[in-house]
Amino acid sequence: MMTKTVGITGGIGSGKSFVSEVLQKMGFPVYNSDLESKRIVDTDLEIRAALNELFSRDLFADGSLDRAFLAEQIFSSDETRLRVNEIIHPKVRSYFSSWTQEQTAPVVFNEAAILFETGAYKNFDKIILVTAPRHLKIQRVMSRDNLAISEVEKRIDSQWPDEQKISFADFIIQNDGRPLLIQIERIIDELLDRKVKTAG
Repeated sequence: MMTKTVGITGGIGSGKSFVSEVLQKMGFPVYNSDLESKRIVDTDLEIRAALNELFSRDLFADGSLDRAFLAEQIFSSDETRLRVNEIIHPKVRSYFSSWTQEQTAPVVFNEAAILFETGAYKNFDKIILVTAPRHLKIQRVMSRDNLAISEVEKRIDSQWPDEQKISFADFIIQNDGRPLLIQIERIIDELLDRKVKTAG
């Protein structure tokens, strides 16, 4: 049986990581592209060299990536963000492909913030989009990352708005106070072709 690959995405502060945690507790393998990309950037010599060349400076002078500098660059320029993504994301997709081949579950998930922006959504069988109102995203990110509201808004605005993403998604999870588990279970039932029981 072919393993289904399902992307989980959503804007910063949408709650996609919480959805991923629920899926993992339900026994499904979840690959976190954003965490893996950080690991790959720190360890892949080709990526390190390409980033240093792009910015004409050693971003790894202290042994690990100068993430504050990189974040400032990519959230301030669409062109720079695109070029950085072109360096990093093909490697992340390659690692995910290898990881998927090692799994035995009927469905595997890949959590990534910018599946639509990079075009990577086309590589999955299905896409789950986690949405939330803008004010909730801002509250969550300010609390989580201790950022000023202007910095959070800059990061939100660097990503596609939910309204633009919806037409590309197969499933929508609305993380605005509605019960999440019910929404997740319905999606799992459909992915596994389960018959949903109805009363009576």
